[in-house]
Amino acid sequence: RGYITPAEFERLGQQAQLEIFERYFEDLNQALRMPENDSEYANRVKTLEEKIQEMEINADLSTISNFDSVHRLGTLVYTINGREIQEVTRHELTLIQKSKLTAPTLAFPVYQLRNNGTVTTLTIYPTTILDTDVEINYIPKPPPPKWDYNIQSLGQFVWTGTSGASVNFSISDQDQTELILTILMYAGVVIRDQSIIQAAASQVAQENANQKT
Repeated sequence: RGYITPAEFERLGQQAQLEIFERYFEDLNQALRMPENDSEYANRVKTLEEKIQEMEINADLSTISNFDSVHRLGTLVYTINGREIQEVTRHELTLIQKSKLTAPTLAFPVYQLRNNGTVTTLTIYPTTILDTDVEINYIPKPPPPKWDYNIQSLGQFVWTGTSGASVNFSISDQDQTELILTILMYAGVVIRDQSIIQAAASQVAQENANQKT
């Protein structure tokens, strides 16, 4: 067709954003295994951590109504005594609850994440701990980008300019080039243009290689 609609752009942008977002964690894991770089402005680990920290949220547990929106869960702290709440599996919880010596207490609280196939829930033990007394660090799933528009009489797409109606990309500005190239690569798939796919894919690969070397 030679062009993509705003709705198609939003879907392509969401996919491209998720790919780059997920790669932050993979690249950080890889960078941590490499020899440390003490450079002030070329420290790969520091750069990746800064990108991730831009999206990190610190709040009390009561503000989270749906854990399916939590992409990466960080530290949980019981603010009354400053104790970190440790995660346990269902099997571990069963074992530690069998004895009074190992059962969760206010001094040694634990939590468990469960998914019943529909929704994810987080439960803290002992259950007397209030959600408002728990501080949580987490990274939410990046919201899909949205370009708010109206379709005019001639079929043209016009941005509405309504405050808060559009949603910008959530990843770091440092990855703007890779984001554009990835969207172009998927756009080539949509319009079935192999030359676009190959050119964009080559540029994305080169961009990733430059960042890791």
